[in-house]
Parts: sequence; structure tokens; C-alpha cells
Amino acid sequence: MNKLNRILLLMISLRLLSGLIEMTAAYLMYYFKNINTAIRINAALGLVGPLILILVTSLGLIGISNQINLKNIILIAVGVTMILFGTR
Repeated sequence: MNKLNRILLLMISLRLLSGLIEMTAAYLMYYFKNINTAIRINAALGLVGPLILILVTSLGLIGISNQINLKNIILIAVGVTMILFGTR
């Protein structure tokens, strides 16, 4: 398996893990049937989402780093940073 396929597999795995975490959180909210608990679970999800975004984007940039120039990599990194600050 070459480098690109391993990176792509990692990106897919992280997104699947993220989806599994989201579905588990939804189930827990349903299970507890308590708004206070649901808010706590949602707060934890607020930490997971940006982390997954950063990890998947970083892996993608590593995978295509030899295909694009440094300026574009920096612009993508700045864009992700702006998304994170804009959603705070």
C-alpha cells in the first residue's frame, strides 16, 4: 500500500470514527432523556469536531504536499484556522 492510500485510509477512518462518536452521543442523549446531560454531551462533541477537522485536513495536506506549492498549503491552513475561529 503506497503512502497516498495509507493517508486516505487514515482520513476515512477518522471521519468514520467521528461519525460513530456523533451517533453514540445522539444515542446517549436519547438514553438519558435529560437536557442538562444532553448539553454536556454536546459540549464534548464541540471539542471532537474541530480536532477531527484539523487532523483530517493535516493528513490531506501531507498527502498532497508534493503536488501543490507552499503558498497554497499555507492558504489552506489559514482557511482552516479562520473556520475554527469563526465558529467559536
